[in-house]
Amino acid sequence: MKNTPEGFINLVHQRYSDEESRLRAQQFYKLMSSRRSVRFFSDEKFDRRLLELAVMTASTAPSGANKQPWKYVIVESPEIKREIKIAAEKEEKENYERRMPKSWLDDLKAFGTDWHKDFLEVAPYIVVVFKIDYLNEDGSMKKHYYVNESVGISVGMFIAALQNIGLVTLTHTPSPMNFLSRILKRPSNERAFLLLPVGYPHPEAVVPDIERKGRDEVMEII
Repeated sequence: MKNTPEGFINLVHQRYSDEESRLRAQQFYKLMSSRRSVRFFSDEKFDRRLLELAVMTASTAPSGANKQPWKYVIVESPEIKREIKIAAEKEEKENYERRMPKSWLDDLKAFGTDWHKDFLEVAPYIVVVFKIDYLNEDGSMKKHYYVNESVGISVGMFIAALQNIGLVTLTHTPSPMNFLSRILKRPSNERAFLLLPVGYPHPEAVVPDIERKGRDEVMEII
C-alpha cells in the first residue's frame, strides 16, 4: 500500500527462512510438549515481575473488536489464598459427592484428583482470570464480542508464557465460581473464567502417565 490509511500503522513483521522457521517450530514444540498440569507445588517464591510479564504476553492475544475482555487478578496474600481454598473445596466436595455423574468421576480416576485442593494455598501465587462481558461508560452498556473465545485464547498464551520461563500451573475451574467475585471484590460486569495456581513444582511432584493424541488424530489435510 502506497499510503497508510488514517488510523493504521505499518506492520512490523520478522520473516525467517524455511530452515530457521522449522528449527524455531521444533524448539517451541519441544518446549510446549513438556508442559504438564501440576498439582504439587513448591512454596518457593519467585520474582512477581515474571508473572506480570506473562500476563502482558497474554494480553497481546487477539480479541473480538479488540475489546480485550479480560482481567488477570494476581493473588499473593496468604489470607486470601486460604479463603479461596476453603470456598473452592466446599464447591468441589459438593461436585465430587453429589453433582458429577459417574462417567465424569470415572474419567477423573486416572488423574488421582479429589475435592482437596491444597495447591491453592501452597503455590506462591494464584492468578484468577475474569471475563468482562461489557463495560459501563457514560451511563450506557458497551457490549463485548466473542468474550469466551477471546479470553480462552489469552489464557492459552498465558500458559505458554509460563512454560517459557520455567513456571508450572494448573487450570482449575471449581464450579460454580461466584465466590471468586465475592472474595476478590470484582465488579458485576466481571465473571470468573478460571483460576491458575502458579509456581515451581515440588521437588517430588508427580504427574499422571498419559499420552497426547498423535498427528493423524488432531490434524487433517484436505
